[in-house]
Amino acid sequence: MMLQEASSGLMMLKWICNLLLLSAFLHGQTVSKVWVADNGDGTYKNPVLHADYSDPDPVRVGEDYYLTASSFDQVPGLPILHSRDLVNWTLIGHVYDKQPPFDVFDKVRPGGGAWAPSLRYHNGEFYAMWPDPDFGIYMSKAKKPAGPWSEPLLVKLAKGWIDPCPLWDDDGKAYLVSALAASRAATKSVVIVSRMSPDATRLLDDGVLVYDGHQTDPTIEGPKFYKRNGYYYIFAPAGGVPSGWQLVLRSKSVYGPYDRKVVLAQGSTPINGPHQGGWVDTPGGEYWFLHFQDKGAYGRVVHLQPMKWVADWPVIGIHQDPAGKGEPVLRYKKPNVGRVYPVATPAESDEFNGSRIGLQWQWSANPQSNWAFPSPSLGVLRLFTVPLPEVSKNHWDVPNLLLQKFPAPVFAATAKVTFHPMSDGDETGLAIMGADYAYIALRKQAEGVYLSYAVAAGANRCSAQRESAAVAVKESTVYLRVKVSEGAVCGFSYSTDGTEFTVVGDEFTAKAGRWIGAKVGLFALRPKPAGENGWADYDWFRVD
Repeated sequence: MMLQEASSGLMMLKWICNLLLLSAFLHGQTVSKVWVADNGDGTYKNPVLHADYSDPDPVRVGEDYYLTASSFDQVPGLPILHSRDLVNWTLIGHVYDKQPPFDVFDKVRPGGGAWAPSLRYHNGEFYAMWPDPDFGIYMSKAKKPAGPWSEPLLVKLAKGWIDPCPLWDDDGKAYLVSALAASRAATKSVVIVSRMSPDATRLLDDGVLVYDGHQTDPTIEGPKFYKRNGYYYIFAPAGGVPSGWQLVLRSKSVYGPYDRKVVLAQGSTPINGPHQGGWVDTPGGEYWFLHFQDKGAYGRVVHLQPMKWVADWPVIGIHQDPAGKGEPVLRYKKPNVGRVYPVATPAESDEFNGSRIGLQWQWSANPQSNWAFPSPSLGVLRLFTVPLPEVSKNHWDVPNLLLQKFPAPVFAATAKVTFHPMSDGDETGLAIMGADYAYIALRKQAEGVYLSYAVAAGANRCSAQRESAAVAVKESTVYLRVKVSEGAVCGFSYSTDGTEFTVVGDEFTAKAGRWIGAKVGLFALRPKPAGENGWADYDWFRVD
């Protein structure tokens, strides 16, 4: 009888899951075909976001959760995601469309730009604060998380100050916690607290060193600042990205001294790190912690961990040892937020039928006005064959690459394109980009249009790309495809009818870029300026 009841209950949960999927479709919400964290039975699987949302920082406002993440040199920058249950997330906007200083980020700056940000809600406004390790700490604010956001304001001119997080205290005073990067400041493994103006427009001093991690917590970074039950808390990872641990510092004084406790580590799980993140509560009084795991070419993916408070210390994950250190979960019951919400995921596919490019796309530098135009009347995205930068050794430093994050361990991306070259050398294609890259492309040559396959190993070290023998293509409309299998092994193919695909080139193993995962996307280029750029009309880009 009990087995029958369990089977009946499972069937009911599956039926509810199907209804939620249908509801999501009818309401225009995006549901991935390759990664859904919601298991549909009251549980979820980690990562809740199997995409490169590095250094996640969440905040709850009412019954809504918002999250931002690092974007480095990719533009638009600082994504804003929304959820009602911490498991199902959608991408709703970005903090900025172009990254300052504009003259710097009009060019590709791998590893530069917006490092670990923080997101907070104070006095009816959302505040985003983030570091550029070469210039200082920026702030932007908005009435609504989807924007518009104010122009980025440089609140601290300093090189090597990273990972800022504000705290507004009960007495009206405001503070900012931050770390230092040795690559710019020749100093690391310390935590700094500065006084901040209540409007977050400037820092009022040069900071106080409140914790030195050199002895027990090397490379402590990514601090997040909280106050609870009279205690100041700084959550921070230490030990380095691939194999570190989550540390919590606690004090009755904002300037310390701080007691320390390791609250989360890999333990016996396959979740290495686990690295930087932040905690939120639910209206019903549950506590949860979001953090990232470095998965190489797949980027820094986001995990959700259960959390509770014991004797005013956070306890995160499961299988806690007597000292309160937990391990990450791979599967767990969903947060109790009072109801079940539809399944949703960040967008991946794009039909290019709207008046703007999908939020999932990012350029490799600040976009220029002649790179691309959406055309709702034609139902395409038109990419123009922009000349390569004069200094380019390969595509590593090409700014007009339109890319998005890997969405899952296994997926296929297919694009339908109609090519309109104007001069010899005009080229458009589908690429996997990272420190190594590969692409399949159509190129205009004197004899006609050819399809070719190119690979650059060590692209970040200025190595030249190698191209395979070109194949003549008579059709102007071609389907380009890349299949990504476990281990980020990529196989490229093409078709002239959208049904039968021909494999091109050898398999290619993707690699991460500079602080970001590998990315997939589109480009249109030419070797040098000409009288008129050619163009490529992309009808759609689909992830399956």
